[in-house]
Amino acid sequence: MKRWTLLALAIAIAAAVGVWIWLQAPDRGWTRSQATSSRQVASAGQIDRGRYLVTAGDCVACHTTIGGTPFAGDREVPTPFGSLYSSNLTPDDETGLGQWNADDFWNALHYGRSRDGRRLYPAFPYTNYTLISREDADAMFAYLRTLKPTRQTTTPASLRFPYDTQLALRVWRALYFRPAEFRTDASKSEAWNRGAYLVEGVGHCGACHSGRNWLGGAPKSKQYAGGRIPMLGWDALPLATETPISDDDAAELARLLKGGASKRDVMSGPMAEVVFRSLQHLDDADIAAMVEYLRSLPHREIATESSPYPVPERERKQLASKGESVYRKHCADCHGEDGQGKPYAYPALAGNRLVNAPSPSNAIETMLFGGYGASTALQPQPYGMPPYANVLSNEEIAAVLTYVRAAWGNQASAVSPSAVEHH
Repeated sequence: MKRWTLLALAIAIAAAVGVWIWLQAPDRGWTRSQATSSRQVASAGQIDRGRYLVTAGDCVACHTTIGGTPFAGDREVPTPFGSLYSSNLTPDDETGLGQWNADDFWNALHYGRSRDGRRLYPAFPYTNYTLISREDADAMFAYLRTLKPTRQTTTPASLRFPYDTQLALRVWRALYFRPAEFRTDASKSEAWNRGAYLVEGVGHCGACHSGRNWLGGAPKSKQYAGGRIPMLGWDALPLATETPISDDDAAELARLLKGGASKRDVMSGPMAEVVFRSLQHLDDADIAAMVEYLRSLPHREIATESSPYPVPERERKQLASKGESVYRKHCADCHGEDGQGKPYAYPALAGNRLVNAPSPSNAIETMLFGGYGASTALQPQPYGMPPYANVLSNEEIAAVLTYVRAAWGNQASAVSPSAVEHH
């Protein structure tokens, strides 16, 4: 009996040691910076490079409150687990990066560790930023050091238990994070590799456009398959397409990313902000590189999802019939009787990915609160769609969406008035 007890104890100890080693994996290689506050003077070229990279990463979006000082942080980042608040990136000594050095900044991007050693929550996308090179990280830090110091304290996170514990964060990191470096693929072109670096690392596109599980992880099976943007009412559409992207479609995709509008589509919602603050400022060569990489993503069938508000067949027919008359009265003048829209102005609804998405969330959001494109050099005064929340009833909005999602070859599911009401 004593022998079995000792064997069980040995197994338990071995398991505990194994778990401990497993939990340390994401932090291997990390050491707290011992550097002094003195810093090497950055060159103008390094600062310009950093400005470009910070713009490519759209850092200002999360690190600026509405109407606040750019990069001063404290913008709420809602998650399914509670709310986090972005940090102050200005060089303020007390509340920002004033006491940080380049090593501290590198540790945050590469290892997901703050200056004081705290493990950072992955709402800060270090799972992508870990691919950023040390040279680029130093350039980004050099640029941020040139900003005007702004005193802005960061509101403490308000996460539910146990997500507010460092133990939970250590488990999450052990499951979903390993520090990495970007490695070029010699079998691919220089442009493809540049696009991969921008999409996977600096641009962190997968942070929104990949599906997540109940723990907030993004498994490989969900990579670029589209995902819900927590608490905002929008879905990030899949970047992995069902069919290959033709040369003509690739050219239109480049224009959509750079200018906010293409012949058949218009960026709206959160992506309009990305275009406005980030993508329109990138070099044409970098936009083309991103498109080249996106074209190479594995094709995957867009997953269907069951609606919490199913619509019986009889109600679907009634909604579609009513929706056709609503469409002709309120929508046809811009989007056309045939749903083809107007190039670079009003998006086509026939074959539209947003319209045909398994979830009608984006379409409902647009109908309720309007659709507004980004003002860009290519499209300085974009056309907008007015909100209909105070014009049409929930039933009328559900009806017109049901009609549009089944007209002109579209084959998406019907929309229940209850889905509109609870949006």
